[in-house]
Amino acid sequence: MSDKKILVADDEIHIRQVVAMKLRNNGFEVILAENGRQAYELACSEKPDVIVSDYQMPLMTGLEMIEALRKNSLTVSIPVIMLTARDFAIDEPTRQRLGIFQCLNKPFSPREVLGNVEQALSAAAAT
Repeated sequence: MSDKKILVADDEIHIRQVVAMKLRNNGFEVILAENGRQAYELACSEKPDVIVSDYQMPLMTGLEMIEALRKNSLTVSIPVIMLTARDFAIDEPTRQRLGIFQCLNKPFSPREVLGNVEQALSAAAAT
């Protein structure tokens, strides 16, 4: 079993459940947030190893949440995987500036999310 903690933030309950199930079935501890503000607060208090976040969320978007995380010394280096609808592509300079590990377009497969979480953990361990 993994001792790694993953924060999944999405305002769609179906996506939270599907991603959480895939991650839990592969040994990860999962914490869930339904909006960007809640995700930011949980990231600060729980310090997850990776964050999987939707772009479009109420109260605070995924990008606003990442910008806040990068300004906080406790959360500055947490890898983030962004889930986006095709209409909300994130340009490469923004990805680089915010340190977004990967952007996955919806619809995505839970296996694809799992693979990216594992890659993010490997990359973080290598630094």
